[in-house]
This record gives sequence, C-alpha cells and structure tokens, in this order.
Amino acid sequence: MVRAAVLPAVGAPLEITGIELPEPGPGQVRVRLAAAGVCHSDLSLSNGTMQVPVPAVLGHEGAGTVVSVGDGVTQVAPGDRVVLNWAPSCGTCHHCTIGEVWLCSSALKGAGRIHAVAEDGTELHPGLNVAAFAEETVVAANCVLPLPDGVPLTDAALLGCAVLTGFGAVHHSARVREGESVVVFGAGGVGLATLQSARIAGASTVIAVDVSPEKEELARRAGATEYVVASAITPKEIRKLTGGQGADVAVECVGRAETIRAAWESTRRGGRTTVVGIGGKDQQVTFNALELFHWGRTLSGCVYGNSDPARDLPVLAEHIRAGRLDLSALITGRIGLDGIPAAFEAMLAGKGGRALVVF
Repeated sequence: MVRAAVLPAVGAPLEITGIELPEPGPGQVRVRLAAAGVCHSDLSLSNGTMQVPVPAVLGHEGAGTVVSVGDGVTQVAPGDRVVLNWAPSCGTCHHCTIGEVWLCSSALKGAGRIHAVAEDGTELHPGLNVAAFAEETVVAANCVLPLPDGVPLTDAALLGCAVLTGFGAVHHSARVREGESVVVFGAGGVGLATLQSARIAGASTVIAVDVSPEKEELARRAGATEYVVASAITPKEIRKLTGGQGADVAVECVGRAETIRAAWESTRRGGRTTVVGIGGKDQQVTFNALELFHWGRTLSGCVYGNSDPARDLPVLAEHIRAGRLDLSALITGRIGLDGIPAAFEAMLAGKGGRALVVF
C-alpha cells in the first residue's frame, strides 16, 4: 500500500488514502516519486473542466526513481532517475508520423486503464496517465524519460509539464526571436517558466501580466522587465511599454476568454498570440472579420508547449546546468499530499507560483 491523493468523483474533495499498486507488467515501470507539481490542469480535472475517467489518482507532473520494471523494458532500469511524461506519443498515428507528437491521438489512452485499487476495493484510474500524486506509481514505459545528469531530482518534477509547456510556447509555438518583445499573461507555474524561456530566447522586453500585485517580485526574478497588474486597460498599457505598437508576441497562460482577448489586443499588427491556458467550453472568444484582416495577427493554440519531451528534455537540462533556467524560482511552496487541496485554493485565488509535493 502507498499513500495517494484520490479524486472519488468530479467536484468531490480529494481523499488522501492508501492504494494498492500492482507489480509492473510487460512494458511497465514502477517509480518511487521524489516530487510532483500541483498544476492547474489537476484542478481542471477535479472540477470537470477537463474530463477523465474517475475515480482517479491525480497528478501528472512528477519525477522519481525507478523501483522495478516489467518484461520487455530496456530503456530504464531500477535506480534510474526519471521524469514522468503524461502525454506519451505512439509514433504511428497521423500526427506522430508528421512530427506533431504533442497532438498524438493515443496520448491519453492510458487514462482509461485500471491503475490501482483503493482500500475499500474501488478500482482507480491514473488521471492523466501517470498518477503522480502518490508515493509510488506504475506507468507504461513510454511515460518515463531518463533525467539528464546535473538536474536536481526533486525540482525536476516541473520539467514534466510547466517547464516543457512554457519553454515550448516560446521556442516552438511563438518562435520568439532575439530582440522581440514578449508579454506573458499569468504568472503561475507555467507563466513563470514562459518568462524564463522568453529571457533565454533573447527577448528585449519581457512583460508579465497578472491580477496579483504580489507576484511582481516572482515575475521579475523569472525575467520580466516590466510588470502590469491586469485591468480593463491592459492592452493600452502594453502598447505604451512597446513604443505604441504592441508586443511582438503574447502568450496567454490563464485560459479565460477575457485574457485571451486581452492578449490578442496587446499584440502588434502582424504579431503572434499563443494560447497555452486551458479554458472551459463556456469561455467564448469573439473576433470580427474586419479586425482579423486589418491586424494580420496569428492566433494559435499550444498543446504541451508543442514539445517533443524526448527531444526537449536534454535541451532544458543544458539550460539548467548553465544557470540560464532556474527551476527553484518557479516553486513557492513545498508541501505534502495533505497540502494539495490548499494548493488548489491558492491557485483559484491567484496566489503563488508552483506548489511542489515532496515525498
């Protein structure tokens, strides 16, 4: 038995309870978690904004050490340090064969399997494939990536979602060029990673926007050269900070209609707006045909940073070893499993960056 955070039903409180994990079968790996990040997507799963089979063990951003492997697993061995990959690519679907592995049609197939059994005998699913809110987990072998040397194992949990997403939004989706101006809406875990990535890309002006004045210090430590408290006139303030033109690139990390619209309006004519935040179906964003023509902006969605984790993880590790990427700067709380509900409340209140469950 291991302790885990279980979502019994959509909208229900998390239960911290014991679960029984099976031994890894063929093609599976058992991992002892060192840490797991509390992501907004976990909150979206718990409230039904995103749908997965329940009851489920949540948590999709984690890192740990391989305990044991099943038959046929050769890429990792017991004792290896690994990062969990919640969206593994199959390599054979249409998107995978054209290089868009982040859109793999089978990526979340594993969320429907039976992962573990609760103390009362209830069968549990693995949230977004990896069930990282637990002391240990059993995952498919393609859900683990070897952690490169020189990266702290605990903080490496953030590489599994927040950092890959933020880095990819800048480097793969928006393709920020040296000297460009970037505005980032939302200074949570993903937003802070996006700010660091914009600095790494060589952006000349990096503007952070958030509803909370208290996040300014966090944002500036991550690389923001300017900080704007969100309001109805935010796009006007962004234009003022960018010579009257608007930012070359806007990255929206919130997932709300008003912030997507504000990000769009903050982008210069011909600029790029990338939406990273996951919003609900009720968040309707409207544009008129004339403005689409006149402004010539590009608006794009961004899934998992449009990243290929196997390709990008070594790149991120090199930035960490060189001191360009600081994982600890994203973390504003180190908690136990019991602290996850409070971390959800802090997220809803717009407080802090990334909370990290440390085992």
